[in-house]
Amino acid sequence: MPPSAARSQPSAGRPDVLVLGGGIIGLVTAWRAAGRGLTVAVADPAPGGGAARVAAGMLAAVSELHYGEQTLLGLNLASARRYPEFTRELEEAGGQRIGYRRCGTLAVALDADDRAHLRELHALQIRSGLDSQWLTGRECRRLEPMLAPGVRGGLRVDGDHQVDPRRLASALLVACERAGVDFHRGRAARLTVAGGRATGAELADGTRLSAGQVVLAAGSESGRLAGVPDGVLPPVRPVKGQVLRLRLPKVPAGSPAFLSRTVRAVVRGGPLYLVPRASGELVVGATSEELGWDTTVTAGGVYELLRDAHELVPGITELPLVETCAGLRPGSPDNAPLLGPTELPGLQLACGHFRNGVLLTPVTGDAMAESLVTGSLPDVARPFSPARFSPGIPGPVRTRTPQEQPV
Repeated sequence: MPPSAARSQPSAGRPDVLVLGGGIIGLVTAWRAAGRGLTVAVADPAPGGGAARVAAGMLAAVSELHYGEQTLLGLNLASARRYPEFTRELEEAGGQRIGYRRCGTLAVALDADDRAHLRELHALQIRSGLDSQWLTGRECRRLEPMLAPGVRGGLRVDGDHQVDPRRLASALLVACERAGVDFHRGRAARLTVAGGRATGAELADGTRLSAGQVVLAAGSESGRLAGVPDGVLPPVRPVKGQVLRLRLPKVPAGSPAFLSRTVRAVVRGGPLYLVPRASGELVVGATSEELGWDTTVTAGGVYELLRDAHELVPGITELPLVETCAGLRPGSPDNAPLLGPTELPGLQLACGHFRNGVLLTPVTGDAMAESLVTGSLPDVARPFSPARFSPGIPGPVRTRTPQEQPV
């Protein structure tokens, strides 16, 4: 076993692994590592929170395909395939449903330009061996009668599903607790390093925690943890997203639902999605704003989301608005995650998932557990090693331009 992965002999208060960050990525890493026989601790002031509290939970490996991102597509598809079994295991371990729905996705176009864009996306999907079906505007409205009459066409993707991220986080928290993961309710303020190796962390209240290995999984905060050497600090930044939650009307048994599947579109050049949950909630999102650490919900953001959603589904403005919220997606230079060992022995990364954190939860947990036990990532995750951002090492996934952000 490589020295960087060697299990320490647990001493009082010294686990094999210390995970810094208790969002869904940190929790799934802790749960899967504990399942491989490692002793694990998590440091987070509010485990189960993070970006998942705001995320819509779309499992959209096919719908979010973009040119030049076939490597990321492979990871997304691998994780999507794991979701049914992952759901079964987690619901058993966590004792609660996570809202996994095989509902499919419909991406629609409201004007000729968007229709041309979707046609190009469909051609790319077919060339990539993916399953999607082109529909006319009339066929789209037959599937979803609440759509606006002006819908010009769309893509039906039956393999893109959804999960409820809040329920996912809650189940992961319980599963970790039942697996014996130790929680420290504090924010990691500094990585501790001794003898050229990561040895633990110091919390904001001064508590010092040590461990055989450290996993940095602090979402958008991962790029500014003190004590991490400059050449190792992950290039992760916050990307603000504002989201609305509305209440769907109750419909009599046998009557059509307001929306039966996730609906996506580009309206006025901006991406929009509507995600109906089995719980009766409709999630509408999301803005994408490079505003640093600001998480203010703005009148303008709410207005734009409601305006664009109304253009897509006119009846939406009659629904009760029950919540407005904003969160920070952890963006990386190529919009793909950083997984596995760094150049600093004892430190591994699980961050930078950007829009795909919920989708990539199953494969991230498995990959990180394998890396923590053996010191090596499984084949599917190796292209996403932090080493790709080291000088002279090209990354596998090119950076998107702002115009290429997910539909």
